[in-house]
Amino acid sequence: MAGGTGTRLFPLTKATNKHLLPVGMEPMIFNPIRQLISAGLTDILIVTSREHMGDVVRLLGSGSEFGCSFTFKVQDKPGGIADALSLAEGFACGEKIIVILGDNILTKSIKPYVETFIKQVSGAKVLLKEVGDPERFGVASLDERNQMIIQIEEKSPSPKSDYAVIGVYMYDDQVFDFIRRIKPSDRGELEITSVNNIYIELGELTYDILDGDWTDAGTFESLKYANDLLFKIKNNIQHSIVD
Repeated sequence: MAGGTGTRLFPLTKATNKHLLPVGMEPMIFNPIRQLISAGLTDILIVTSREHMGDVVRLLGSGSEFGCSFTFKVQDKPGGIADALSLAEGFACGEKIIVILGDNILTKSIKPYVETFIKQVSGAKVLLKEVGDPERFGVASLDERNQMIIQIEEKSPSPKSDYAVIGVYMYDDQVFDFIRRIKPSDRGELEITSVNNIYIELGELTYDILDGDWTDAGTFESLKYANDLLFKIKNNIQHSIVD
């Protein structure tokens, strides 16, 4: 998911898409792409805005440079993550999908979590990360015994846990029906939290807690932190000992 207007990074984004800004030694979007490839996912759809599609295609090409295959879709206007995800229905062909936001920077491979999700009979999975400022994020209340999420609160002043829902989502083929059921939020967008809440109501939203470092790169402060993280590892995705 590489759409949006990047207003929090203006004027850096005045002339380019946020996801093309440098992070470490590469454009930002390379990290989520490498994450998917590290998990064995090589059929990748890039959703971006009409204004920036040309720049994104020129940067990424067919995918041969990465050892994958890219498909590109245009989100005509900012309508939320769920709206962008709805464009992937034909691409998914009824199979499970992994969604990663283009400004999410992770240092360790998501492969173990993807493999766990593949074994999951149905439903969805999100990745969580313990944070020191949970009031800034969507936060999950957990049923640790059954490895399920019982509630997601968006930017609550009194969050019920320290576990933020990060921008990595895994869905079965029900997700597109659920997107059609939700209504726009007060800001006029189809929110991915609304989709996740349907899975919660069905008792089908599982989670894993992320190992390694994570940040989004959507503000000046988090962009600097993302640069620090990736310079340390020279933009190479780290693998777990099990891998």
